[in-house]
Amino acid sequence: MKTTLLFVSVFLTVSLFGQNVNIPDANFKAYLVGNSAINTNNDTEIQVSEASSYDEIISVQAYNISDLTGIEAFTSITILWCVGNQLTSLDVSANTALTSLYCDDNQITNLDVSNNTALTRLYCGLNQLTSLDVSANTALTSLWFVGNQLTSLDVSANTALTSLYCEYNILTCLNVKNGYNSNFQYFHASDNPNLTCIEVDDVTYSTANWTVIDAQSSFSTDCNNDCSNTSGINELTTSKNLMQILDMMGRETTFQPNTTLIYVYDDGSTEKVFSMEY
Repeated sequence: MKTTLLFVSVFLTVSLFGQNVNIPDANFKAYLVGNSAINTNNDTEIQVSEASSYDEIISVQAYNISDLTGIEAFTSITILWCVGNQLTSLDVSANTALTSLYCDDNQITNLDVSNNTALTRLYCGLNQLTSLDVSANTALTSLWFVGNQLTSLDVSANTALTSLYCEYNILTCLNVKNGYNSNFQYFHASDNPNLTCIEVDDVTYSTANWTVIDAQSSFSTDCNNDCSNTSGINELTTSKNLMQILDMMGRETTFQPNTTLIYVYDDGSTEKVFSMEY
């Protein structure tokens, strides 16, 4: 019996470490196999053990890659640079250690970064994005998504943000009221012909310091549109009762200031709430 158990244990260990990552795109695979820091045994495949232990940068700029399947095995990478390829989709949900993601100049139509809470830099310009939810990315300092097709953007939960570039979209509403507008070093929101109101902390400050906007755009502390947030619990209607508070991942939580929350009421309705504390 001991011999049998030992055999099974050895077999499982060999199977685990010998399992190869599925990498269907030939150009992506060629890069990975040719990188000796990743392909440590210098064979023609990338093993799961090699991928999961690699904790540096993957840089595949202009490699003519159309599919990044296999990137999910690299759970420890901190930087992904895949600018200038032919990607139409990108799944980074397993890459939770990412601090920087550069995926500009592709054809990406959807980007989910809700699992990437360590992100400080997100550059996703020159794609075909129609929406972008960064409410879970509270560590973000730089956001660049120039040249997409976004109609709305709410960065009120991104209290660490210092740089925002959102030119050349089709924004109709933009909420930058995060309580720390004075920390911004760069704010560019021009070439959004339908953007008339930008929600901010202080109108006077933004007017004086944020000049890269369109002529029809102006600043307000309450734009009263789809990007606006309820500013406090005292403003909740009394005709319905609060039953539950959820975070942006749908998990039950308690009231937290400076955090975007979802309030669930006894009539089945929900409301996004952001209460600001200085």
